[in-house]
Amino acid sequence: MKRREISIFFTMTLLAVVMLYPFIFMINTAFKSNEQYLGAPGHSIASWKKLFTALPVGRQLLNSTLVCIGAILIILCVSTMAGFALSKLRSKFSVLFFLGIVGAMLIPLQSIIIPAYINASKLNLLTGYWGAIFIYAALGTPFATFLMTSYFRGLPDELIEAAICDGLSYRKVFTKIALPLGIPAIVTVVVLQFIQIWDDLLVGLLFIQDPNYRTITVGLGALSAGRTTSIPVLMAGSLISAIPAVTVYLIFQRQLVNGLTAGMSK
Repeated sequence: MKRREISIFFTMTLLAVVMLYPFIFMINTAFKSNEQYLGAPGHSIASWKKLFTALPVGRQLLNSTLVCIGAILIILCVSTMAGFALSKLRSKFSVLFFLGIVGAMLIPLQSIIIPAYINASKLNLLTGYWGAIFIYAALGTPFATFLMTSYFRGLPDELIEAAICDGLSYRKVFTKIALPLGIPAIVTVVVLQFIQIWDDLLVGLLFIQDPNYRTITVGLGALSAGRTTSIPVLMAGSLISAIPAVTVYLIFQRQLVNGLTAGMSK
């Protein structure tokens, strides 16, 4: 191997160790009791028993899943239609609208969280899932629309024109041609938004006030805030919370890369 290749190999190995060490620590600590974590030898599942006693883990995993599904469905409906319209149904306002979407991507969440909370409270959206779902959808739609617009611009205009000449309406062109061809970008949006929403704490903490509707990340936050200070229990909960996001990424990583590179190249 050349010196450059050896250098790259060792650099990537070092980065892999740095990235994987937290997961190794989390897995190792999750299978220890508090005494074993403090120095006693061996492993056990005592922390897992305490976790399921302290938290309704199954319910909170279901809550996280429902919030993710609801927000992602809204994001996909809006972003795919907006992306197709901006890329293929151009008007004199398309550029301004697209610039507005790009500008929305640059707005930090912290600057809008207070007015969003006040509006959600006035609309009585804080007692169930809908407050968090709408906020996640609003936050994720600009990037998803940007990605879908970039992807749909890569579709040949001749293909759309031929379909119109054959008698298809723009609605059918969208559903029968654009959407099937846009699967790589759609998968990319789903994976990125799922990971973002699943791992988020701030929105779930503020916009889901009823404890029965808490997501798993909010539950772990409440757990660490006072109900327990056992590190092994928290690591067990963190491991459960991390598994769905990691699994989705591992399953769709190839489609994710293809969708991102296709959107960037087009």
